Parts: sequence; structure tokens; C-alpha cells
Amino acid sequence: MTQLSSPALLSAPPLVRLVNAFQDPYDNAVATARTCYSSKVILPADVRRDDKAKVQRDAIADSTYAAGHHTTLQHAHFQFVLENISRQCLWSFLHAHPFYNSEQVSQRYVAVKPDRVLVPALAERWASLFRDTVTAQMRCYEELCDLLQAPAADAYFSVFPARQKRAADYQGAVKKRSQEVARYILPIATFAHLYHTVSGLTLFRYHRLMQGYDVPVETQLVVQGMVAAVNAHDPLFFRNLEDPLPLDATPEAQWLAQFSASQLNAEAHQSVIEFDALLAGQPARLVDYKVNTPKVLARAVREVLGMSEATLPDERALALALSPRENPNLAEALRTTTMTKLGRTLFHAHYTFAKKLSHSADSQDQRHRMTPASRPILGRQYRPGSADLVVPTLLRSHPQAHERFLATAQSTWRAIDCLLDAGVSAEQALYLLPNAFPIRFTESGDLAALQHKWMTRLCYNAQEEIWAASLVEVQELKRVHPEIARHLGAPCAMRVVAGMKPACPEGERFCGVPVWKQSLNEYHRVL
Repeated sequence: MTQLSSPALLSAPPLVRLVNAFQDPYDNAVATARTCYSSKVILPADVRRDDKAKVQRDAIADSTYAAGHHTTLQHAHFQFVLENISRQCLWSFLHAHPFYNSEQVSQRYVAVKPDRVLVPALAERWASLFRDTVTAQMRCYEELCDLLQAPAADAYFSVFPARQKRAADYQGAVKKRSQEVARYILPIATFAHLYHTVSGLTLFRYHRLMQGYDVPVETQLVVQGMVAAVNAHDPLFFRNLEDPLPLDATPEAQWLAQFSASQLNAEAHQSVIEFDALLAGQPARLVDYKVNTPKVLARAVREVLGMSEATLPDERALALALSPRENPNLAEALRTTTMTKLGRTLFHAHYTFAKKLSHSADSQDQRHRMTPASRPILGRQYRPGSADLVVPTLLRSHPQAHERFLATAQSTWRAIDCLLDAGVSAEQALYLLPNAFPIRFTESGDLAALQHKWMTRLCYNAQEEIWAASLVEVQELKRVHPEIARHLGAPCAMRVVAGMKPACPEGERFCGVPVWKQSLNEYHRVL
């Protein structure tokens, strides 16, 4: 277990524990490299057999790393338990790339404790302001959890009217709905705990980039803890570890350094205005796609099967690739699309969307690692003065809760502006931003990844914002490629088309709406 103290934090520092790891990862990497050029499999024990073997081992490790032959480092994986990690660090660094796996505590279903927040080391006056703001946010969270119980119950029992006779039995479900919405006021400094598993190569990259945007101080502590834990496990593994790239050496920092603070503020304001105008009030908009996708996809299906167009016309070919009736594995929980020959035809279709989600919702959206996005430096979308927020439907429906939420958010903005005016860094001050702060970004994916994402996120149990954005994305797709969009829908709808029973795979978590009987145009959520 590694817990690095830091003068940069007043709160508990990150806690890093290596709980699972490959045996002999350094020797294993060299053994895999030697096996490529050997008439037999080379084992880790072979590369350390004697002093001569060790000299050869180290020379191979050095040369393969220098040459960029890094696949050998991907064999070894390391599983960490991480605690006292801010939601901002997760969003900005640990989950901002595709080569990881995490299982983290959910703010949707687990109540947040008031003291579970990162506090940066500031002068006492500003540390007091920071803490007071967090206290106000936490108090608002608790009040919203209470205020939203009634509208959450009304919505819940409108979907499940028979359950109202035993309302007390379902208070837990109602409470989860209210705290799911109340969390929008929580600061992105709120702590999370998680399992985080990465390959050795990803750890090398973590170390090289740990001083980049958005929270280099916290990120560096986390990565140093990871590296220290692996070094204790195998002191040789990081033999070729490179020095971190300083923040001011990154192209992002070098470009921004050319502008004054007032110029940067004006640019951020204009950038947000232009992006919101593009979306025109929607959470997503299709901004690019391959015009000939349906024909290219149909031809690829024929190529896989060795069929002529006369025997397998476009419409039928598209159904083979996209319809669960013809291709039942599309509706299965175990996603095998990328491993089947027909499934891989979906790689040729590609779509790009401009999107706007709250920090909280985007932290879930980015977990779809095969639909990567170019997300912003958070401070470059912050505008002083007026609170910039995404407000959930349930919160807007309750005037008192909505007013309480907006007042606390506006107070938060005043605190952030005060800290920034006092010279506190954006890295430190923006930890106070609420989960409701909007992330504006561009996201792309091939149809294989998007079909999976849309199917899971069109479930009425999905987070509200991601559900709404997914619905808009499919409707946008329908506008340009209706022959493809007609095969898309919620998981229950896909299962019904495939002939699978029961229609809903969620069991006791059934949303209460027979969505499989609805068309996309009829999709509508009250909860």
C-alpha cells in the first residue's frame, strides 16, 4: 500500500494499492520479445538463467524500448485499488483514454459523505473559502435529496402504479432516484474509490504524461504511487522509464502561453457561444459521416459471404449485419461483434457528433472507450460570472429544489471567481465546479461501437442525459441513413426482434415501460 503525503493537499492524499500483478513482468516482456525470433518458446526463467542471459536480457529490453517495440510491455497487467481520487482526476486522466478497465463507486446509487472531498493546499483565507463552498454544496446535496423525494416518488409510481399500495417497500428505489439528481450540485473534487487495471505500457505512458492538464498535482501523486507499487513488486520493470513531460512543454500549454488572461477569457466565452449555437439546444448533433456508408457496408457483407448483388441486395445485406432477427448475437449481453466476420463490416461506417453533457454524465459517457472523444482542458470552457449548468428534468420540475440548486451554483461561481482573481490556479479553483458543469466535445466511433453504445444507453434505466443524447444521435443518423437507423433500438427491443425472452434483461430493475412496443419516435421518459 502506498499513500504519498503531499504539501499540495490539505485533504487525505491518494491511496494506491497494488492488489494483483503479473509474476516477473520484466523477464516476461523480454521472453516474449525473444520468442519472436526463436524456434521455441522462451520462458521468463530462461532470460535470467545465468549472468550471460541477464546481460542479453537487459540489452534486449533497452533496444526494444528505444526502437518503439512496446507490445512486449502490454502482456503484464497491474490491478490497483485507488482511494481518495477526485472525480476530476478520473475524468481528466485515468478514464480519458481507451486502454484501461475500472470499476468505481457510483454517485447515482451510493450517497456521498460530506468529508469525502479533495482540498488543495491554499493560504488560510482561501482554504476557508474553499471549504465553506464545499460545505454549502454538501448541504444543498442533502437538502435536494429530501426535496426531490416527492417528485421522484410521483414519477416512480406513475410508471409503477401497482407498487403505490406498498410504497414503503420502494422507498429505497425512490431515494436512489432523488440522490442521482441531487449529485449534480456536488463538486468534481468529490472522492471516488475504484479498481483500476492497466497494462505495463499504459503505466509507462501515465508516467510520461502525468504533469499534463487538468490536475497535474493530483495526477502525479496517483501515478507516483502506482510506479512505486510496481517497483516494489519488480524493481526492473521500469528500467527504461522516461522522465515526465513538463506541463509547459506540452503543445497545449505552449499555445495558450501566447495569450494574455483577458484574451483567454474572451476566447473561452466565444468558443462556448459558437459550440452552443451549433447544437441549437440539443445534447448532440451529427457533424460528419461517410456519405456512401450504406452501400459500402452492404458490399462488405457480400464480400464476407462471397455473394453477388443480385443474390444479396443492399437491404438484405444490411439486415444481415444489423438486424438481430438475422444476426441474434447483436442482442446478446456478451458483445461479440468485433470477433465475427459479419460484425467487423460495421467498422467501415463512421460517425462524428458534437455533444454537450454534464461532467457527471460525461464521466459515464467516456467509459465507452471505443467511441473516443476530444475533450477540453476544463478551464478553457469556464466562463466567470454566471453559472453554466446542465439541469436534470426532475430538478427543473420542482421549483423550490431548482431555486435552491441555482442559488448554490451561483454562489459556487462567485467563490471560484474570487479564488481565480486572488491568483489561485485554475487547477485548484475549478475543483469546486459542480457535477452539472457542461462538457462540450466532439466524439466519433465506428458503427460496431456505436451500435453497442446506443443499445445499452437507450435503456430507460440508463443515466438520463446519456439516454437523451443517444436518442438524438440515432434520430440524427435516421435523417441521413434511415436504412441503418431502422435496425437500432433499446436492448429490450433488440431482444424481441431476435426472438429472445424475456424482453427485458434487467429482471427486478425493469424500467416499467414496454419499450419494445415503441418506435424510436415514441421513446419518452418520465424518470
